[in-house]
Amino acid sequence: MKHVTYIHEHPNWTDWQWSDKKLLPLVSQVRLLQGQLLGKLLTLGFDLNVEAQLDAVTLEIVKTSEIEGEILKTDQVRSSVAWHLGVDDHNMPAASREIDAVVEMMLDATFHYQKPLLLEDLLGWHRALFPEGYSGLYRIKVGKLRDDSQGAMQVVSGGYGRERVHFVAPHADRIFDELDLFLQWLNMPSSQQDNLDLVIKAGIAHLWFVTLHPFDDGNGRLTRAITERMLAKSDGSAQRFYSMSAQILNRRNDYYKVLERTQKGDRDITLWLVWFLETLKDALLAAQATTDKIMDKASFWQMHRHHALNDRQIKMLNSLMSDFYGKLTTKKWATINKCSIDTALRDINDLIEKGMLEKSAASGRSTNYEIVL
Repeated sequence: MKHVTYIHEHPNWTDWQWSDKKLLPLVSQVRLLQGQLLGKLLTLGFDLNVEAQLDAVTLEIVKTSEIEGEILKTDQVRSSVAWHLGVDDHNMPAASREIDAVVEMMLDATFHYQKPLLLEDLLGWHRALFPEGYSGLYRIKVGKLRDDSQGAMQVVSGGYGRERVHFVAPHADRIFDELDLFLQWLNMPSSQQDNLDLVIKAGIAHLWFVTLHPFDDGNGRLTRAITERMLAKSDGSAQRFYSMSAQILNRRNDYYKVLERTQKGDRDITLWLVWFLETLKDALLAAQATTDKIMDKASFWQMHRHHALNDRQIKMLNSLMSDFYGKLTTKKWATINKCSIDTALRDINDLIEKGMLEKSAASGRSTNYEIVL
């Protein structure tokens, strides 16, 4: 079988090259969207600003784990994020110790973006990801660099029996020195790097660290935590309002394709950086849409502040303006609120009279209802 030469096998492999002509228009678009998003957020009051941050951080943590096939309970993640941000949210369930550790790791990555990232930080994050010392059924080296005692580190995707090897990471003997070089570069001021734009630096950091794959497991989540840290630095803010992991998950197949092509290429990483910046642009656009929803929600409640509502009505209206799935029917209202059909119908008719709900014009055989914004 013909040997594949991976990017890390080239001499001076981290002397990255790219096409400014292809990247600069994307950087300009990303910077414009960052400014627009942060501008919108400045118009929000404190409570809405915190809600936007709570949504974004929760989404990032849930999706970065989902990429690895681990499904976290969103309500527990949100509860933990709220607690760490100092938000009073007694209605949410208590988070597990494992989820608390993951949340603390991600917030530590972004809150301290102005500080140098040290090897000890990475080892601590790794311990937070695997507090019991296991990845699934397998015991792993926690808080320590891999030693390849079980064979070369392969980066794969797909389930059992369908695994696809995208590349083989550098040998364990190289990892300490390679990681030290990476951290020196990461912590170097942009003024010493030809004023490298920080969104490009975030893309390079993602590629560089995922190439090293320095731990037995958890490398993907650590890569995305480092990416979030660099994006926080690019925003000049520890507050996070958009999620790269959500967009990477949406484009997961493309992610592995472009990663594999880059790993089998030379030091020109234009293709990877274009993909990264386009994905970042999608994340910013999604965050703007979420911010608009938060503003619409605040406007809705301000408009109807004088109406007396019961807990079921408040719960359903908030759900309709955020994460409600499918169409609202009387039966669905009754099921969600654990009440009778007659009670559900009274709740709904009361909201129609108050101008807060209306029958959907697209209703078919069963009557559907939608919120009036």
